[in-house]
Amino acid sequence: QVQLVESGGGLVQVGGSLRLSCAASGRTFSDYAMAWFRQAPGKEREYVSHINWMSGRTYYADSVKGRFTISRDNAKNTVYLQMNSLKPEDTAVYYCAGAYRRNYYYTPTVTDFASWGQGTQVTVSS
Repeated sequence: QVQLVESGGGLVQVGGSLRLSCAASGRTFSDYAMAWFRQAPGKEREYVSHINWMSGRTYYADSVKGRFTISRDNAKNTVYLQMNSLKPEDTAVYYCAGAYRRNYYYTPTVTDFASWGQGTQVTVSS
């Protein structure tokens, strides 16, 4: 499995921006579809975005479409989540996840990903 470590979380005001990073090690990063999920207190972990393995095509949850951008740098073994126009409802622990040589053309769930990071807290204050 690939090992994943998130960073970049923090406290930001409504309308602000953050960029999360997820650094991978242990296996060939470019062989993985990568995703971001988030989990707010008392709620289930929910899908945010993913980028497929072969095509590099990106997908987003409706709640973040137009505000968040996922990207990857295979040379740096890193996937990013640029978050703009942040809202209080974006407050959550954000997790990156990896799936070996998979392409998802539907909204994946947590069970579709075998590798997970430890999470990074994002708090949006009003």
